[in-house]
Amino acid sequence: MHTPQVSVIMGSTSDLPVMTKALDLLEEMQVPFEVHALSAHRTPEEVAKYATEAAGRGIKVIIAAAGMAAHLCGVIASMTTLPVIGVPIKATLDGMDALLAIVQMPPGIPVATVGINASLNAALLAVQMLSISDPQLAERHAQYKEDLKTKIKKANEELSKIDNYKYKTN
Repeated sequence: MHTPQVSVIMGSTSDLPVMTKALDLLEEMQVPFEVHALSAHRTPEEVAKYATEAAGRGIKVIIAAAGMAAHLCGVIASMTTLPVIGVPIKATLDGMDALLAIVQMPPGIPVATVGINASLNAALLAVQMLSISDPQLAERHAQYKEDLKTKIKKANEELSKIDNYKYKTN
């Protein structure tokens, strides 16, 4: 059994379909992680206990996802010195309410914030943070980025084979 390095927190299990991309990436990168549902409004005592104890349990980065008012990310950040990465969930107002609630934190309580529903980028940011002190993880991350380049090269090869347009020039 591994000690988790990343904690993935969501306001409710309804956020899981969005957060699956983060979980899949952490698994692919071989980063031990844990997953919890906590609510800043419905379970504030549990959130406080979780946030104040996370570092002591070996957690190095927290990814927190929340929609609408999206207070979960900032509340956790206010109670820990660990880096918190916020994922705004598209629940209402096309997710803009959650994005603004997470990104507009008061001075002294930063939350790194990715795009709406961008849990994959949150996991990649966590991997980058952990890679600073983990050369093997850094190598896996570098390979991931190389694979992205290869994907685009293959896509361009496929696009070059399209020949059913009279005015296509490449």
